[in-house]
Amino acid sequence: MNKKIISKITELYLIAATIYYWILTSNLFNPIAIVLLAIFTYQLISKKATLGIVISSIFILLNLFMVLALISELSEFTNTNDDNYIQLLLFGSLFLGVNLIMASIMLIKHLKTKIT
Repeated sequence: MNKKIISKITELYLIAATIYYWILTSNLFNPIAIVLLAIFTYQLISKKATLGIVISSIFILLNLFMVLALISELSEFTNTNDDNYIQLLLFGSLFLGVNLIMASIMLIKHLKTKIT
């Protein structure tokens, strides 16, 4: 059972990140979160390599864009000793870093499946 969970950790992480996003929006009816959850759940159930490659590639590109947005937001701070600056730097970097790692693992996993 642990091997099944470990092999699906990237998809489970995407679902958890989407639920986290949905909670942050404070909107019960969030069509973007609903569609994302449906796509990620479908991928978790169907295990299609092509869909996994597409999802992970888009996720990598979006997170690279968000890294640029984080850098832009951090450049607006005049005082780098500010608590908000430090929190944004730590949490933003950690969240985007984990997202990029998970998306890369997912991409590699599905590329190996597609090749073999």
